[in-house]
Amino acid sequence: MIGYVKGVLQQLSPAHTYVDINGLGYDVNITLHTYEQVKDRKDAVLLYTHLQVREDAWVLYGFASLEEKDAFQKLLSVSGVGAATARILLSSLTAVDLARILANGDSKSLEKVKGIGAKTAQRIILELKGKLELSVPDLEAGAGFAVPVIEQDALQALLGLGIPKANAESAIKKSMKAGDEGYSVEELIKAALKNL
Repeated sequence: MIGYVKGVLQQLSPAHTYVDINGLGYDVNITLHTYEQVKDRKDAVLLYTHLQVREDAWVLYGFASLEEKDAFQKLLSVSGVGAATARILLSSLTAVDLARILANGDSKSLEKVKGIGAKTAQRIILELKGKLELSVPDLEAGAGFAVPVIEQDALQALLGLGIPKANAESAIKKSMKAGDEGYSVEELIKAALKNL
């Protein structure tokens, strides 16, 4: 099994890319969230992968985070959910949002995703509730809403800088209380760094 690939992205699109590793190009399907995280990278990018072996093809799926890969693999374990449906779900929702929806049993939010009907949404919740273990702020408190994307992106950036998660979350909360709601991701990161 191929656990990850690291190389320069070629012909990147929101759903697909080639990963050039020393002249060998791996054909990788990606989610929209992975695309958003890697689209501006010019250097080598690491994508965690899932290899699906079918009778007629071997298909490689790539993810910018282990959490997204884990969510994809868990979705594949649900009866009636294939790779295309799992990829659409993870292009519409982050792994964190999916974990919240599962924890809250919110089938209506899943039904908003293209291709997910009421029965499939209920089956996903029934089969995966409690199985998608992510470290999600306020998940234990049963929050019924998602953390804004800007805050999620800022948190990921701070974690990427090696800042402990608790410190990063605290700094972001302080920055959001002190500042206005109109922060861009970059401005929020700078403000959070000052609040560490």
